[in-house]
Amino acid sequence: MAEEIEIDLDDLKRRMDGAIASLRTEFASLRTGRASASMLEPVMVDAYGQMTPINQVGTVNVPEPRMVTINVWDKSLVGKVEKAIRESGLGINPQLNGTIIMLPIPELNEERRRDLTKVAAQYAEHARVAVRNLRRDGMDQLKKAKAAGMSEDEQKLWSDEIQELTDTYIGMVDTQLETKQEEIMQV
Repeated sequence: MAEEIEIDLDDLKRRMDGAIASLRTEFASLRTGRASASMLEPVMVDAYGQMTPINQVGTVNVPEPRMVTINVWDKSLVGKVEKAIRESGLGINPQLNGTIIMLPIPELNEERRRDLTKVAAQYAEHARVAVRNLRRDGMDQLKKAKAAGMSEDEQKLWSDEIQELTDTYIGMVDTQLETKQEEIMQV
């Protein structure tokens, strides 16, 4: 029975790695005053009756450090892409030029930097919640194993392992948040 739980511990670790990877993706979408195609990854467009990532309705380019352009393939979607960007909360004002949408990236002011650090903190809290939910899943597996005949000593050992794993991943989230906040506040 103990070997079966060990495999589950590996599964918990893999799923916690997924939560960290998701956090990194969300952090990449937070701009720090430089243009990046990845900042548009969370933006979804209502195209052809379903929500679609921007990079699947047009070509995203970064021609210069403070400009992102999107060459929309279907003229009928230009308005929807522009609307999706405006409503995304990125704080960018799109400019139309035919089927090309230009996104000038303004210099970050102090107030906007503080707002971005708050958004980063929200992303980090979502990651912490995901890690804690995975911890709860692990503890539920332990309860089932105890009902199936696992000794209390074994259960305590596994419980400590799951808690240690959770603490490690929460620490990783906190470290990444600190790094991102420093990067955002850097002038």
